[in-house]
Amino acid sequence: MTIRPILRYPDARLSQPCHPIETFDAALASLCDDLLQTMRAAPGVGITAAHIGELSRISVIHLSADAPVLVHINPQILSASQERQRHTEGSVSMPGFTEEVERPLAIRFRYQDLTGHPHEAEADGFLATCVQHEIDQLDGIFWLKRLSRLKRDRLVRKWEKHSSL
Repeated sequence: MTIRPILRYPDARLSQPCHPIETFDAALASLCDDLLQTMRAAPGVGITAAHIGELSRISVIHLSADAPVLVHINPQILSASQERQRHTEGSVSMPGFTEEVERPLAIRFRYQDLTGHPHEAEADGFLATCVQHEIDQLDGIFWLKRLSRLKRDRLVRKWEKHSSL
């Protein structure tokens, strides 16, 4: 297990769609372990392979010490509720910067586990937000794109000022 360097916004790789995983082997399991260790060190509650420059459809989510670690390979949203919610979001690629994002309250999604076995699951509340956030990243949609132009521009200016220090 290795803590990997995390790409920083505005690295172009954070805006590229990730490729599906086709090989389920020890190298995949090792990459997922690295993602978990990297996320914990960041710290964060979710990370994708894209955050470390690996453009593969892998996300790891760990909401709290008493929650299970969720590894989603090739995740896709199947459906989303009409009801919406707001949560504060950020990114391990933009540490210390957050903003409120509105997303569907509940989702149904499919993914594969580390052996390639397919699953379908439902999520609501904060978990639904995290799954949507990470799938967005896998689709090349950095979370800032979910903000209004005004909020996004303001946050980017603050980030650029912070990053230049």
